[in-house]
Amino acid sequence: MEKNIDLLHGPVLPALTKLALPIMATSLIQMAYNLTDMIWIGRLGSDAVAAIGAAGMYMWLSNGLTALSKMGGQVNTGYSLGGGNHADAAGYIENTLRFAAILGVIFGVVCVLFSTPLIGFFNLNSPLVVADAKIYLQITCGFVVFSFLNQSFTGIFTALGNSRAAFLATTSGLIVNIILDPALIFGVGPFPELRIMGAAIATIIAQAIVTLTFLIFAAKDTLIFPEVKYFGKLDKEYLSSIIKIGLPTSVQSMLFTGISMIIARMIAGYGDAAVAVQKVGSQIESISWMTADGFAAAVNSFIAQNHGAHNKDRIREGYKQAMGIVLVWGIFCTLLLILCPEPIFKIFITEKNVIPMGVDYLMILGVSQLFMSVEITTAGAFSGYGHALPPSIVSIPFTALRIPMAILLVQTPLALNGIWWSISISSIFKGVLVLIWFLIFLRKEMKNF
Repeated sequence: MEKNIDLLHGPVLPALTKLALPIMATSLIQMAYNLTDMIWIGRLGSDAVAAIGAAGMYMWLSNGLTALSKMGGQVNTGYSLGGGNHADAAGYIENTLRFAAILGVIFGVVCVLFSTPLIGFFNLNSPLVVADAKIYLQITCGFVVFSFLNQSFTGIFTALGNSRAAFLATTSGLIVNIILDPALIFGVGPFPELRIMGAAIATIIAQAIVTLTFLIFAAKDTLIFPEVKYFGKLDKEYLSSIIKIGLPTSVQSMLFTGISMIIARMIAGYGDAAVAVQKVGSQIESISWMTADGFAAAVNSFIAQNHGAHNKDRIREGYKQAMGIVLVWGIFCTLLLILCPEPIFKIFITEKNVIPMGVDYLMILGVSQLFMSVEITTAGAFSGYGHALPPSIVSIPFTALRIPMAILLVQTPLALNGIWWSISISSIFKGVLVLIWFLIFLRKEMKNF
């Protein structure tokens, strides 16, 4: 395996860039993975997209639970490596993976057993949409343990300075998904036409391939993984530290998803087509937030290792360089969604009555892309210090405000667009406030070194 990137010595920008580029590429691959699903499912019609949109909310919710192990494992592993303690790094890795597996199994069982009330929450209009949503939920969330492990592996390899492994593993899953999606959805060659079920099965097989690829990379690693034991009991000391770091991010993410689910229920009141617009629009919007999230992971590991090594100048310079890149990317995404909404949306849904709704969504959410990118990257910097609470303190109340804001705005001539504006406005406030808080925090940290 390629040598892990040295984040503690040498020029800051090359080290940060070498770590960040594979992570950003991984995010783009993940985005392509999701968009591939959406392109093929969109060919089945907006009802199929609505079904995936409702069930997909619970996959989104699972990402918040995954953050509990991923963030705690990534930060603690990076901090231990920065301090030169490889034994502790190995301990954090094995407990992170065990914890992720346990959480994934529990979440999967709950989703399978309670699929009917979980989908019923959204008050979908069509019985066919409800049935398809239940099938998709039972399959994708029933085997969600692969996703839990993949995200934790991604955090661990990033902490080791080897973001290339995550890129290659995710790419392997994308290739499998691209091949299996049309074959299983529409029935190609020996495969039967499985429609929504086919999309779910393709997703699970692809995720399993990603997990297998990560295990192969781990077997080739010579830095830490030879000391890692996958099976065994959870160590209370390691687990406590993992939860302490990961809990604020996890709670924030799950509350964010919970609030989004309430908003999705409001959207369903405008018809299943509106649900489909929100699903497709959020996937398109992921071009900005998934990339920013990938860069935030690089900043997280960079700061965690240098914080453990007490390299204050590298921390400040690393954040400065990261924000410069993220600002450029955020501006690009803002312009893309505002200036080119219709041709982008028509890639996924071509129904004439749905396209105007999709155009409105992309233009309104486009306004906030820069601020959302700033918030995500800065939250990664906070977490690298082991302080995941400040971003949560900002994010939770402003995300919650989307509900009353949406209720008020839909009463105006904006109607459905009032919901989109509530999301965009809150993102602007969150981005500005988190940035100001971190700059104040960073100034104090520099004085205390």
